[in-house]
Amino acid sequence: MLHAPPGRTQVRRRPGFRTAAAVLAVGMAGATLPTPLYGLYGEAFGFSELTATLIFATYAIGVVVTLLLAGNLSDRLGRRPVLLGALLLAAASAGCFLLADGLPLLYAGRLLSGCSIGLLSGTGTVTVLELAAPAGRSRAAFAATAANMGGLGCGTLLSGVLAQYVPGPLISPFLLHLVLLAGAAVTVLLLPETAVTTPAPTRPRPPGLYLASQVRGVFLPAALAAFSGFALQGLFTATAPALLAGLGVRNLAVGGLAVFVVFLGSTVGQALAGDRVSRRVLAVGCLVLVAGLAMVGASLTAGSLILLVMGGACGGIGQGIAFRAGMAAVSDAAGAEHRAATVSSLFVVAYAGMSLPVVGVGALSTAVGLETAGLVFTGCVVLIAAVTGARLTRTRPCGPHGHGDPMR
Repeated sequence: MLHAPPGRTQVRRRPGFRTAAAVLAVGMAGATLPTPLYGLYGEAFGFSELTATLIFATYAIGVVVTLLLAGNLSDRLGRRPVLLGALLLAAASAGCFLLADGLPLLYAGRLLSGCSIGLLSGTGTVTVLELAAPAGRSRAAFAATAANMGGLGCGTLLSGVLAQYVPGPLISPFLLHLVLLAGAAVTVLLLPETAVTTPAPTRPRPPGLYLASQVRGVFLPAALAAFSGFALQGLFTATAPALLAGLGVRNLAVGGLAVFVVFLGSTVGQALAGDRVSRRVLAVGCLVLVAGLAMVGASLTAGSLILLVMGGACGGIGQGIAFRAGMAAVSDAAGAEHRAATVSSLFVVAYAGMSLPVVGVGALSTAVGLETAGLVFTGCVVLIAAVTGARLTRTRPCGPHGHGDPMR
């Protein structure tokens, strides 16, 4: 029997990172499927905007807790078992929404979805990167971050269109997702294992936020930028139906499209960032994010749908630029044996940004209204992003991607 030389085997495996990115996108889509449906659930079960943000926060809590407790799980068990577990949790979440007859199953569905994304975001991202040949590492980095953001965007767009134009608005999005998850699970079984697993310690301890000394200087600016960018995404994901209702827009497909534009902007921003990993690129992302947030704030004052969508798109582009640069820098700085745990740590901060400010918006909206609460939110996040961008611009740009500490 003839055996292909090592170089040829690598060529065969290169498409693997694209396949893994598709699996990642399918799993991530489940996180935003409920977004256009919150208004329908509110009418069916009689809950307020604060309750809607708490339901969303349950998802984000699931993400953060899972990342803290199991962020390094795939470093010990392997990538494929953890990916399969994440897809199984996503399927259980869809089942909760299909059976929901009140708030308890909505909370359970969002918590399970958060646990799924907590496993999937770090492990899926690292799997995509590790399946790429060295020459294709830049394309794989874009595929991984685009699958994260693109999957989230496609989830809300798909759900909005199905809910608006297909019978069973609270059923059809989750049935379709179950079919896609089944295909993704079969695909995971066909992927090669990329992790060099290590034995579990006698007394396993949660990894918490894992930061090796060589990563810390890279991590802080990346984390601040991620916090700010994900806060914008959290605002749209949790409150878009209510924001649009305040503007007189009731079409669920339009609501899904408005949120999709934010994640599409993020994907575009990642493409624009390319493999230029530096403080200057990260600063540009922060400043574009500030411009988008300012437009969102202006749209709430002017009552303009167009300005709201434009602000979401602009902010998404800024978030994408910063997230791509920060993710690549953190991944490069981390050692191979701790890469999944380190990337998961970045996602912990990002999802904290997605959840904590939004809960504040929901709570404040009960006293002053959603528009005023949204203005307070944008002002606070603008401050964080602007300070981060300003500090980064005062540091000279760094060396090329992959050489030394790219954020020094």
